[in-house]
Amino acid sequence: MSLLIENLHATLEDGTPILNGVNLEIPAGEVHAIMGPNGSGKSTLSKVISGHESYVVTAGSVTLDGVDLLEMDIDQRSRAGVFLAFQYPAEVPGVSNANFIRAALQARLPKGQDIDAVAYYKNLYSKMDLLEMDRKFTARSVNEGFSGGEKKRNEILQLMMLEPKYSILDETDSGLDIDALKIVAKGVNAMRSPDRGFLLITHYQRLLDYIAPDYVHVMAGGQIVRSGGPELALELEQNGYDFLKELAPA
Repeated sequence: MSLLIENLHATLEDGTPILNGVNLEIPAGEVHAIMGPNGSGKSTLSKVISGHESYVVTAGSVTLDGVDLLEMDIDQRSRAGVFLAFQYPAEVPGVSNANFIRAALQARLPKGQDIDAVAYYKNLYSKMDLLEMDRKFTARSVNEGFSGGEKKRNEILQLMMLEPKYSILDETDSGLDIDALKIVAKGVNAMRSPDRGFLLITHYQRLLDYIAPDYVHVMAGGQIVRSGGPELALELEQNGYDFLKELAPA
């Protein structure tokens, strides 16, 4: 079981190439981190996997446990087990957190089956307690008026409630102070299991101090150009991306 990306090419709607042959496999049970300079295609990769309409796949494949993701619309990909935590979570005025998550869970149930309200709120509150979220947030509109740290915790709350097969976290550490980072990492680590894979997109080693990856990949020019263990992130933190200059002629 894995999220498998093979020779993936994608462009913007105007034809501007962004991804230029990405190859990556994330087996269930593993955490993979992607690092790289700005404009390398990291966030684009996350959006293409999840089905963002602003990108056009021109070659390659993305499969989830052997099933073609690229043939699915956004909703189908979510139901199949793909979750994307956004770098900049959107606000949804007029829809409470509790109702938003409940509706997402209800949509995954067989027709005619309803969520047990008592069990739902018991589960929701236990996850909120782990993330140190005030229970008043259940009645507030999704992300409306939230601080940056509150939005990121809310994204992890959704992840914990939906229990996806593969979670893509796009710069979840962006804008977080150290206390908020530790709380977010605690939520992610609580979800690690042999049946779930993670793809972390980040600029900084500090996230990987709290969510230890199995593998680290460097992305540049729309491709994975280097892979290694957790020590690779430490090397990048110390030396930056100077080695990419040596790859440029190739």
